[in-house]
Amino acid sequence: MDNFDLLKKAGEELDKNFSRETYEKFEIYRKLLVEWNKKINLTAITEEKEVYIKHFIDSINIYKVKEIRSLYKVIDVGTGAGFPGIPMKIINPQINLTLLDPLNKRLIFLKEVLDNIGFGDVELIHGRAEDVSRETSYRDQFDLAVSRAVASFPVISEYCLPFVKKDGFFVAMKGPGVKDELNLKPGILKELSSELVNIKTDITDGYEHNLVIVKKLASTRQ
Repeated sequence: MDNFDLLKKAGEELDKNFSRETYEKFEIYRKLLVEWNKKINLTAITEEKEVYIKHFIDSINIYKVKEIRSLYKVIDVGTGAGFPGIPMKIINPQINLTLLDPLNKRLIFLKEVLDNIGFGDVELIHGRAEDVSRETSYRDQFDLAVSRAVASFPVISEYCLPFVKKDGFFVAMKGPGVKDELNLKPGILKELSSELVNIKTDITDGYEHNLVIVKKLASTRQ
């Protein structure tokens, strides 16, 4: 199965029919990722098919969560090489996307990717989540915060949930062992005026992927 077929199959599971134009955007992204990875550390995964399966398809699988398919204003916290935010935007260009990362070199890479695939409307923020979320222009402003394997669940919850508005969602993309992470600080979601909605688990190529879905119940306490 070639990369386009892999992407097409993933799209069918999301009720989406991906065009060649969509595939070309992913190809531009992949080539820039491999090229820039020689200069700065972006990913340990560079083989073509693995990039599609472990980065691109893993990222867009967040849309398996039906609650978030219609959410518009999205922040990707600790985006790194742009996952899951940029793949989300490629398959759903209507979202208003913000990418946050503490390393400026990565943001320079992300800007080149966005320029090359024609997304001039994505906001890039250089900073640490715990600092940026204290700014009133970002606190309680987003329908959805996402984060992929950045830190343990209690820590990433403290980073992400202040960005989310009341009745919005936070989705943490985690590997195996997430249930143990949830027990590290069992009262954290209540402290953050939120509740666990569901944990959606998939096994792909023998590897466990978890989407931890959290709903914000009230504005962030000052």
